Amino acid sequence: MSFENWAAFAAASTILLIIPGPTILLVVSYALGQGWRTALPMAVGVALGDFTAMTLSMLGIGALLAASATVFTILKLIGAGYLIYLGVKLFRAGGALKAEPRTDAVSSAKMMAHAWLVTALNPKSITFFVAFLPQFLDRHADFWTQMLTRDDLLALAFANAFGYALIAARARNVVRNPKAIRIFNRTGGTLLVGAGIATVAMRSSN
Repeated sequence: MSFENWAAFAAASTILLIIPGPTILLVVSYALGQGWRTALPMAVGVALGDFTAMTLSMLGIGALLAASATVFTILKLIGAGYLIYLGVKLFRAGGALKAEPRTDAVSSAKMMAHAWLVTALNPKSITFFVAFLPQFLDRHADFWTQMLTRDDLLALAFANAFGYALIAARARNVVRNPKAIRIFNRTGGTLLVGAGIATVAMRSSN
């Protein structure tokens, strides 16, 4: 994988991972209610959940890649449209981050398991990987070798969840500030739409 391809993958992954979905809302909820001690078990659970969802997605992507170049190209275009959809949705989300503090006493192991279940069993996780990963795959190169180089996505997922937990625990006013969340949502939404359009343009020029 070229450095340019890796850099584009890392940048797009970072933007997508920081979108406040069900997993991030769960992380923030625990951190708001129980503080910084939730950061490590929640981050580990999120990374394991993403690993599970990504593994299931890879099996489907590999089958499509082997079956038809046309189907694989269509999947890439659908993925570009999905990026644009996520961007518009995030841009219109406003300044609300709906995460209520969880004060129920649970062990670190249970928090980790909860994060894993929410991340791995969320249908949107598998949909995300199926739509997103093909944008950065070369159909003519070895599929599994390429997928192994995408493991840095799991490190990004861990760091993202860990960071959200620490921010929620230490800077609760920032997490609950509608203006800050609105700016964050609109910036991320704009970047996602731009990534989707760039993907379409890149396919059209090939």
